[in-house]
Amino acid sequence: MDVTKYKGIIPAFYACYNAEGKIDPEAVRALTQWFIDKGVKGLYVGGSSGECIYQSKEERKAVLENVMAEAKGKLTIIAHVACNNTSDSQELAAHAESLGVDAIASIPPIYFHLPPKGIAKYWNDISNAAPNTDFVIYNIPQLAGVALTVPLLQEMLKNPRVIGVKNSSMPVQDIQMWHDEGALVFNGPDEQLLSGLAAGAVGGIGGTYGVMPELYLEIFRCFQNGELEKGREIQNECCRIIYKMCSAQGNMYAVIKEIIRLQGGPDIGGVRAPLLNLESGDRETVIQAREMIQAAIEKYHS
Repeated sequence: MDVTKYKGIIPAFYACYNAEGKIDPEAVRALTQWFIDKGVKGLYVGGSSGECIYQSKEERKAVLENVMAEAKGKLTIIAHVACNNTSDSQELAAHAESLGVDAIASIPPIYFHLPPKGIAKYWNDISNAAPNTDFVIYNIPQLAGVALTVPLLQEMLKNPRVIGVKNSSMPVQDIQMWHDEGALVFNGPDEQLLSGLAAGAVGGIGGTYGVMPELYLEIFRCFQNGELEKGREIQNECCRIIYKMCSAQGNMYAVIKEIIRLQGGPDIGGVRAPLLNLESGDRETVIQAREMIQAAIEKYHS
C-alpha cells in the first residue's frame, strides 16, 4: 500500500446543486478543479459534507463520475459508499472501483443498532464488492449512533483491504487507539487537526477544509516542520471561524457554499431539505466569516 497518497489535507467534497436543487455536473467539475488549484492532497466524496444521506444512488454515482473525470491522476479520491442497506452500498462500491478511486469508505449501518458481528459483516460485504480497492472505516458515533471499538477494528483488520479509519469522534485518544492497532487514521474533527496529527493521524479529512484549505495546509506543514506554536495559533483561528459559521441560522454548509462564491469559487447552490438554507439575517455572519478567513490566510499562509 502506498501510504504517501493518504498523507495530507483531504477536504470533504460538498454537494453541488443547480437552481432546481438537482445535481449539477458542471458545478461538480468546477469545484473539483477549485480544489486541484488549491493544492490539497485529495477529496473525500459522498460523505456528510456531500449530503449523501439525502441523495439517491444515481445522484451519488453522477457526483463521483464527474469528480473522477476532473481529478483522476491529480488527487487521491476516497468515495464514501454507505447506504441504509447492504445491496445499495455494494452497488456504489463496485461503481466506485470501476472508476478507479483510491479507496472506498463506509459508516456503520444506522437506525437499527446491530451487534459488532453484524457491523463487520456489513463492512466486509461492501468491501467484497470492490475487491481491488482499499477500504476505510468511517467512525462518527455522534451521528451514526454506534461507535467503533478496538475489538471491532481488530476484526476488520483481518480483511487485507481495510487500511484505516476516518475518525470523527471527538476524543483524540481514539486516534491513538486505532493507530496503535496498526490502522492509518484520518483526523475527522476539524477543530482538533493539530492534536490529531500529534496522536498519530496521517492527515485530515474535514468538512470545513474546502472553505479555507490554505489554513489547514499550513497547519499540516507546521506539524511536519515542528512549528507547533504557529500551528496552534492557526488551529485556534480555524476554530474561531468554525464557531462563527455555526452561529448562522442556516446550515453550516450553506454558509460555506456562500463564502466560496464570495471567494470567487464556483456557484454550487444551497443545501438540500431538510437541511436549512441561509436566512435573511445570516448575511452578516457570512461576511464576517469570510473576512476572518481572508485575514487568517494573509497572516499565516506561506
